[in-house]
Amino acid sequence: MAKEKRQEVSLDDYFYGAVTVGERGQVVIPAKARQECGVQPGDKLLVFRHPVHVGISLVKLDSVHALQEMMTAIVASILEHEEERADGR
Repeated sequence: MAKEKRQEVSLDDYFYGAVTVGERGQVVIPAKARQECGVQPGDKLLVFRHPVHVGISLVKLDSVHALQEMMTAIVASILEHEEERADGR
């Protein structure tokens, strides 16, 4: 099996800066993040916690279906890879 070439990932591609949580629990999403992710005033965002309580993710409500399909494909690929390893392929 040929090794897949890994794409270089930069922190700058995913990190938009730090925010401070206000007294009412509010944060301001950095302008660059809003622009690149297409977040507009009035958009609904879903708030998820990381399974081991190490962070929070915000996802546009209208993007959830696409995210679900992508995550399902990733999980299926991982499971397939694990099955191939177990079978010695």
